[in-house]
Amino acid sequence: MKVSDIYRLAKPRKKGLIHLVFSRFFVILLLLVAQLAVVVRFYDWLIEMAPVFSVLFMGLIAGGVIYLFNSGMDPAAKLTWMFVIAVLPVTGAAMLIFTRMNLGHRSVQRRAAELIDESRHAIRQPEGVLDKLADDASGTYDLVTYLNKGNCFPAYENTEVTYFPLGEDKFAALLEELKKAEKFIFMEYFIIEEGFMWGSILKILVEKAEAGVDVRVMYDGMLEISTLPENYCKLLELKGIRAKAYAPIRPVVSSHYNYRDHRKILVIDGKVAFNGGVNLADEYINRVERFGHWKDTAVMLKGDAVKTFTLLFLQMWNITEKEARFEPFLEDTGFVAEHPSGFVIPYGDCPLDGDKVGETVYMDILNRATDYVHIMTPYLILDGELETAIKYAARRGVDVKLILPGIPDKPMAYALAKAHYRRLVQAGVKIYEYTPGFVHAKVFVSDDKKAVVGTINLDYRSLYHHFECATYMYRTACISDIERDFRQTLEKCRRVTPESIKEEKLSYKLMGQLMQFIAPLM
Repeated sequence: MKVSDIYRLAKPRKKGLIHLVFSRFFVILLLLVAQLAVVVRFYDWLIEMAPVFSVLFMGLIAGGVIYLFNSGMDPAAKLTWMFVIAVLPVTGAAMLIFTRMNLGHRSVQRRAAELIDESRHAIRQPEGVLDKLADDASGTYDLVTYLNKGNCFPAYENTEVTYFPLGEDKFAALLEELKKAEKFIFMEYFIIEEGFMWGSILKILVEKAEAGVDVRVMYDGMLEISTLPENYCKLLELKGIRAKAYAPIRPVVSSHYNYRDHRKILVIDGKVAFNGGVNLADEYINRVERFGHWKDTAVMLKGDAVKTFTLLFLQMWNITEKEARFEPFLEDTGFVAEHPSGFVIPYGDCPLDGDKVGETVYMDILNRATDYVHIMTPYLILDGELETAIKYAARRGVDVKLILPGIPDKPMAYALAKAHYRRLVQAGVKIYEYTPGFVHAKVFVSDDKKAVVGTINLDYRSLYHHFECATYMYRTACISDIERDFRQTLEKCRRVTPESIKEEKLSYKLMGQLMQFIAPLM
């Protein structure tokens, strides 16, 4: 297909300086430059006032340290903030106060809590499922109990799960399922970029909207400064598609922008759902090459478990609605899965409730594993708890293997991942890097019984600051496909060894060590 034949609503955007300007690194650099500029500008005056400022700085540092020690913040984040305040007392203290006050964010936090509370019983737990899990020694019953303390995430049986080892596979199935839509199509994606992939999808969405199907598209508002124009929602609405951008960037200072919608959800008629790491841009299906071969994964659900993804979408959609509507979208469809197997538990993680659901699920798998835990992740920026859980699993004899990118998309994140290598390898963890390119998959598979495929990376952004979602599977037929894909991917990887760690580029070593000071802010 020619570029001119791609279905588009907007003109192609050029990438460049704007990505740097809105990056977290740029903000940190800007703070440093601002403080240095103040020092240079008022040098003589500051010399005269040095005794006063010395007392002020000591007060800010002491106050910040006391506050951090008594806060419920992650220990690594506490150390990072202590470092920032020690180096930049005024700016660091101001930033800490600003982020903890959550200016411009509390209303969203309250609304999200209201919606979760309103929909806590929106989906009934299918009868008999929990009884079967209670009699099982896997610990899955305990996990389901935990997940439902704060939200509505039932366990299901009548669900068929198909695993896609590549974005291209998901894309082909997605197009076929979209063509079958009769009532509604709900899409929530972190990244959408006009091109072959999105154009092919958009063409079907427009046709379905014209046929009377309720089509809704929601994407993260950060796209309005990266891949999509600010008026893209209006362009979609002109085609009959209801559209929203979550937390679009505005010229107003707010900590609200720190919480991004990283989910990837597609729901069709309440019967079919897609979830996984694949966004809607051409690199995800290897139509264009950015960092070598793009390795990603996804799952397709057919059956009762689709309801949870419908609920997750509606909870996000209704954040900006005065009145929330969950019905009739959660009604029983009467759909019977052709080849159901095992138990399926879709779940979401909300950064506004203080509960680290994504990390807890991963740690539950690590702590209960008896044979192996195999992991694919694009990033490895771990807090102390998760690193300890990974090392403990390896030390007690579990075969823990991690596959990470061989070609990074973010050099600083890559360097931070490598900063963990030595400690993990010493504990017996086996680490591999995907030589053909970039791994964007977020996969855990364990003991031929359990697996998670979703959007949750092993980094602070996913575990603490993003809206996320995933599919937890226990004894589903596709788990063998997931493990097979892991082993086949492993054949294309290089092993990280103590020798390779020693021979690592000096630039990565230095960058990784330095960036660990601010890892929780990455």
